[in-house]
Amino acid sequence: MTVKPGDRRPDAAATLRVDQAGEYGATRIYAGQLAVLGDRIGVGRAIAGMASQEEAHRKRFDAMIVERGVRPTLLQPVWNVAGFALGAVTAAIGPEAAMACTAAIETEIDRHYSQQLDALGDSDPELSDTIREFRDDEIAHRDHALAAGAERAPAYPLMFHAIRLGCRAAIALSKRI
Repeated sequence: MTVKPGDRRPDAAATLRVDQAGEYGATRIYAGQLAVLGDRIGVGRAIAGMASQEEAHRKRFDAMIVERGVRPTLLQPVWNVAGFALGAVTAAIGPEAAMACTAAIETEIDRHYSQQLDALGDSDPELSDTIREFRDDEIAHRDHALAAGAERAPAYPLMFHAIRLGCRAAIALSKRI
């Protein structure tokens, strides 16, 4: 990657910090949904499968954070509670609302990971490959959520945009704090 005067290289530490925080938050959202819906049938079984992938993502980012000496976000206790609460509330509204939550978050994460890949270019192949792989999983989660009725959730457009806005705020905060 050729860096021109005035260009800024992506901050790999901030990238790892925010991505690990996001995967941690996703595990907490799914934990909240599973606490309400269970994991034996229908949507609960699908959520359990997605939760397992998110846990694997988190573990990979955890390892990269340790290997690279990156400080995780100080907001993890907040994301623990907020993620679980968001998952539980959306699941309590109903299975379609739980899927609307997934569709909103994964739409935003697709956008976020794509922006990171553009910024990274070829400067960090290991990180880029990891983000690309995880982005593909997140897109599959979003597509599954839409197929499972996310758009039939009560007040779907409002819920979808509010959750995406919250996700953007969490991303911005976790990069820095």
